[in-house]
Amino acid sequence: MDDKQVDIELLEKEYFHLQSEIENFDEKSLTIKAWGVSLAGAIAGSSAFTDSKIVILFAALVSLMFWFIDAAWKTFQYANYRRVGHIEEYMRGERENIENLQIASSWSISYHNGGNKRLFKIMFWPHVALPHGAMFVLLSVIYIFSSHA
Repeated sequence: MDDKQVDIELLEKEYFHLQSEIENFDEKSLTIKAWGVSLAGAIAGSSAFTDSKIVILFAALVSLMFWFIDAAWKTFQYANYRRVGHIEEYMRGERENIENLQIASSWSISYHNGGNKRLFKIMFWPHVALPHGAMFVLLSVIYIFSSHA
């Protein structure tokens, strides 16, 4: 087996590993969403048993925190796409050279180049903003109107 064939086999393994990792991030994101909705919903629901409206504000802040966590998780996932793209370009013949086994360095470069700008952009992707962002806005509006009533 020549070096080119070894390189391609290693890149294929790396590619499928990255695809698996990307899918694992999606599973974890669904878990974050489930925990966020459950916890914020339970806290907001408990406000029915108290005269204090601060409980609703607390539920809104919990939604906001889970929204940030979900967006941060997506930035971790997104950093893997740079390497996936490079491997795909190489396999299509659009890239002449590529080094094998560069997941960590590629991830680090991609993650650190995005910064907070990417985090805030990702926060407003519909599949990230829902349900956290919607709950945050809804609970904030309920708090504002209930505080002035």
